Amino acid sequence: MNIKEEESFRDRVATIDESGKRKWIFAYKPSGKFYNARSILSIFYLILFFGLPLIKYKGEPFLLLNILERKFVVFGFVFWSQDFYLFGITMILFVVFIIVFTVAFGRLFCGWACPQTVFMEMVFRRIEYWIEGDANKQVLLNKMPWNFEKLRKRGLKLVVFYLVAFLIGNTFLTYIIGFDQWLSIITDSIGLHIKGLIAMMVFSGVFFFIYTWFREQVCTVVCPYGRLQGVLMDKHSVVVAYDYVRGEPRGKHKKNEDHSNLGDCVDCGLCVRVCPTGIDIRHGTQLECVHCTACIDACDSIMEKVDKPSGLIRYASEATIAENQPFKITARLKAYIAVLLILLTIWLSILVTRTTVDMEVRKVAGQLYQKRPENKVSNLYNLMILNKSHKEFAHLHVKPISHPSAELEFVGTNGMDLKSPLGKPAQYTFFVVVPLKDLEHRKNTIELGLYDGDRLIETVKTNLIAPLK
Repeated sequence: MNIKEEESFRDRVATIDESGKRKWIFAYKPSGKFYNARSILSIFYLILFFGLPLIKYKGEPFLLLNILERKFVVFGFVFWSQDFYLFGITMILFVVFIIVFTVAFGRLFCGWACPQTVFMEMVFRRIEYWIEGDANKQVLLNKMPWNFEKLRKRGLKLVVFYLVAFLIGNTFLTYIIGFDQWLSIITDSIGLHIKGLIAMMVFSGVFFFIYTWFREQVCTVVCPYGRLQGVLMDKHSVVVAYDYVRGEPRGKHKKNEDHSNLGDCVDCGLCVRVCPTGIDIRHGTQLECVHCTACIDACDSIMEKVDKPSGLIRYASEATIAENQPFKITARLKAYIAVLLILLTIWLSILVTRTTVDMEVRKVAGQLYQKRPENKVSNLYNLMILNKSHKEFAHLHVKPISHPSAELEFVGTNGMDLKSPLGKPAQYTFFVVVPLKDLEHRKNTIELGLYDGDRLIETVKTNLIAPLK
């Protein structure tokens, strides 16, 4: 095979043939230490995914991403639309973390923790093996005419696939609207939750389509992460790699023949047949590779049979394979880590200093001061209270702190039980009335406190204007 033919694989996606048609992947069932480790991790992952919506903290879901109401709960901390800047910083932090992780370890996340890979390989693919058998039986079933056996197996698979997709879609929906509201949708009258039921069916249908038909194309065609590899990774990045120094030239190892001119690769092709995206890892790093380690387990099993050391395909960097260099943290990786730590410090500082209630007091525009009887003066203010916590306050009121003799007169309310709707600003107007004898300057600073009963929640300082004495 000439160099041009060897490199032709880079001109097309592995799951699409030369005519542009879809090449269906019938992946062999993997087995080995990495597959076992991924299975254990997937069990933990699935328990966490399906169980997390049931967990509550201080009456709120432990994790909620309610885009409709612009309410987000992360590990018990409530965030509203006013905290969107924190969401922006979090997204930047996540992107930088992905960059750091990819520079060091390639697409390790894709193979071990990505929801698409976990559900496809550890749930739906296993159901397929259970109903239709291993890859060879699936190929035979695919070529079989539509008889009773094919209808039974394909029908059963589609029914089970939809039930699992329905479960995933509903769980996904609980992360958006919360478990209690989801429970209302399925227990109340259908007419009360038409939109919720439509969303439930849409989510289920999307997941059913992805795992029944679209499958690995989510990773190879839609997901942009694979394309970032070429930009982010270098020769020191640890990836699932074929040791071509040890393996080439590849060839069949026959008994009673001299193999001294051959490498350790016996060219069995098992690494290709177990790959869920249909690539040949021996061609080098490719955007379709999700680092699922199926090829490592397959190759190790063959090496054991031919009495060769394992690790012909393994986690390694190009520098390790070509130059026998150990893994090292490069200057570029150090720079990325430094940026990540700086962003993390900023994010934690903002998170720690963030208050659950915002209070803003501003003088009404165009108003100076008002003279009152008994030698008093007043200023008119607008008050805004934003409750970003997980509950409303029972006895919310404002009291002067710096000037105990001051009185507060609210317009339209008594000011002793102010309302604090969750995530929405509450607006009030009030006068601050102070005896002139307690004011030393024309422009004075007055401090006000927001209380829930006797508990001080927030303080704010504002200016109070008085006439010249």
